[in-house]
Amino acid sequence: MAVRGYVLIETDVGKAKAVGAAISDFAYPGARVTAVDTVTGPYDVIVQLEADDLDCLGNAITDAVQKVSGVQRTTTCLAVRLA
Repeated sequence: MAVRGYVLIETDVGKAKAVGAAISDFAYPGARVTAVDTVTGPYDVIVQLEADDLDCLGNAITDAVQKVSGVQRTTTCLAVRLA
């Protein structure tokens, strides 16, 4: 079953637009970007990712998202289904 996470990104000053654009072109096996928004507040960019499983999601964040030039820090919130 696919998993979904929201990656809250803090960027270097003046880099939010470039980071958002770079992540919009994101490609990682087993993971896909479903939305990218630049936002105001404590975070600069919020990315919605879907992946085949939790390991793939984690690897996509650490191997790809965190390596985008201008990314300082990420916080990931996993979407859960509450019954």
